[in-house]
Amino acid sequence: VKAEGLIYPMFDRKLHTFGDDEAPQSGEWFISIDYGIQNPFSAGLWCLSGNVAYRMAEYYHEGRKDGQRTDEEHADAVVTLAGKRFIKAHIIDPSATSFIVCLKRRGIRTVNASNEVLPGIAATATALQQGRLMIHQGCTDLIREMGLYAWDTKANEDKPLKENDHACDDMRYFVRTALRKALPIIDRRMI
Repeated sequence: VKAEGLIYPMFDRKLHTFGDDEAPQSGEWFISIDYGIQNPFSAGLWCLSGNVAYRMAEYYHEGRKDGQRTDEEHADAVVTLAGKRFIKAHIIDPSATSFIVCLKRRGIRTVNASNEVLPGIAATATALQQGRLMIHQGCTDLIREMGLYAWDTKANEDKPLKENDHACDDMRYFVRTALRKALPIIDRRMI
C-alpha cells in the first residue's frame, strides 16, 4: 500500500514541543544542515541529553523570498547559531560540497549526513513515537513544516513531496547520523 497524507502524523505540538523552562541543562551539541541557495537553507541546533534530542534553535533562510546569501553568509549564521557551545558535529548533506569546504576552511568539523530518505523518515517517525525528539517552541519553521510535509500521491512509489521539507530534511539528517549512533534503538525496526 502506497503511503499518503502527512509524513509525520504522530507529531503533536502538545507532546513534542517545549519552552525555555523545560530545556536541558547539559548534553552533547550538534547542528544539522539542509543546504539551499534558492531553496530554503535550514539549520537546527540540537542538544542530546540522556535519551532525548532537543532542537533548541534554528536558522532558516528562503533565498527566493528573502534574497540569495553566499556560503560565507550562511556560515556566519551557523556560527551564530552555535554560539559558544562546543558542537560535536555539523551534519550536512554530502552534496553541499561548496558549503562543506567553506565550513572546513573555518576549522569547523563536518560530517556527511546519512541522507537515505525512506530509512530516515522511518527512523524519525520512530524517534517521535518514542518521545525521543523534542522541538523548542521557537523553532517555528520546523513546526510549520511538520504540519505540511506530505507524501507525493502522484508518485509510483513512497516518496515525499519536494516542498515544505527543508527543516524536516535537516532533522532527518540529525536522526539518521547522530541520534542513530547515540540511541541505536531508533533503528532497531529498520534493520
